[in-house]
Amino acid sequence: MKQRHHGVRAGRVRCALLAAAALGLLAGCTSFSSSHEKRADAQLQPTVGAQARGAVTFVERPDGVQVTYNLAGLPPNSDHALQVHERVAGDLGNIHADANGVAAGFIVAPDLALDGVRSAMNRAALVHRDPSDPAFPQHGAGPALACGVIR
Repeated sequence: MKQRHHGVRAGRVRCALLAAAALGLLAGCTSFSSSHEKRADAQLQPTVGAQARGAVTFVERPDGVQVTYNLAGLPPNSDHALQVHERVAGDLGNIHADANGVAAGFIVAPDLALDGVRSAMNRAALVHRDPSDPAFPQHGAGPALACGVIR
């Protein structure tokens, strides 16, 4: 009888230790992913004569930087180049404004980083009047409608 009691007690202790270890691992994974995430933001303000404004968030991922944008005040049903200026990947791609002049979504930029030589930090994020044409990058994308510093 005494051995059976000892076996049940040992089983409970073992179960409690396993549960505590599992909780510790889960808590560690959650805090690791959020506390070590490299992140930057840019608040885009309208340029002279434009009404576009919004936020662009940059989060470093294993496959590049996820660039999430939420912009308003763009011409309805229009396409625009989203770019980072100075020494980095530059053209992030084109974004589309809906019938209300709102563009929201994300782009993954594999050649962009938030530190090192490819860093976008302290660079300008811009939304241009026109879309970019990868076949003719020298043609540009027209004047900027909104810009902000990536911090």
